[in-house]
Amino acid sequence: MSLTSDPPVEQAAPQQAAPQRAGPPPADAPPALKVVPVRHPWRWAAIVVTAVLIAQFIHGLVTNPAWEWEVFAQFFTAETVLRAVWTTLQLTVYGTALGFALGIVLAFMRLSASPFLRWVAFGYIWAFRSIPLIVQLLFWFNLAYLYKRLDFGIPFGPGFFHFDTMGLVGAMGAAVLGLALHQAAYAAEIVRGGVLAVDGGQLEAAAALGIPRLRQLRRIVLPQAMRSILPNATNEVISLFKGTSIVSVMAIGELFYQVQVIYGRNGRVVPLLMVATAWYILLTTVLSVLQYYVERHFSKGATR
Repeated sequence: MSLTSDPPVEQAAPQQAAPQRAGPPPADAPPALKVVPVRHPWRWAAIVVTAVLIAQFIHGLVTNPAWEWEVFAQFFTAETVLRAVWTTLQLTVYGTALGFALGIVLAFMRLSASPFLRWVAFGYIWAFRSIPLIVQLLFWFNLAYLYKRLDFGIPFGPGFFHFDTMGLVGAMGAAVLGLALHQAAYAAEIVRGGVLAVDGGQLEAAAALGIPRLRQLRRIVLPQAMRSILPNATNEVISLFKGTSIVSVMAIGELFYQVQVIYGRNGRVVPLLMVATAWYILLTTVLSVLQYYVERHFSKGATR
């Protein structure tokens, strides 16, 4: 008896699907859409008009002899003008540094839980924002006229020693003091607004981690608040830089006052005003460039 087995059945290889050829689209298919770029005719018209106006303005600057560019070139780097620029920069730096230092203190006083500190800061800000800057400068400049001497001793009682106020505050000191105290009122509100812009959950998380209060402000709150503080603070610094011209009422030799002195002697009003304008534009541009790089530093991790 023999056993036979069926021959092994070979598995059929899977058949590859024949590639389908793309045929013509169905008769009822919608036609292909034609992509048309968006056109901005009015934008190009505005560009052309602006370019023409700028070209006309530059042409007028170059060809109009009333600008007296040779006089401008003569006085732009004159020694007296450079000294005046240095005086203007000193007033700006001192006023900004002292103003923002006091402004930071006032801002945190307004954010304090103490009603006394809040009202003191509010009163200071209210007073110095209400009084015009030129009036404040003249008050400080005439301090010796208002108070001929200062006594130190028992309040409303006898004084132990005193000194005369004549020469206590000179013209430069009165200008720096007036600019700084005036700037502090605005700087306080700028800093306070920047701090309030930081999410309160940041402080709650830092407090939960046991981070000290001062370190919370220095390492968490202020770096984030600087993103809101910097644009407004730079505007204030630029305004202070240009606003230093107001100290010319105190006969301080800043840029605008010195330009007035020069054109009062030679009668070249327009080119001397252009000297002051060019210096203001140049230094304001430098401040704007510094603002850009400082803002980019503090915006790390916040912008892509």
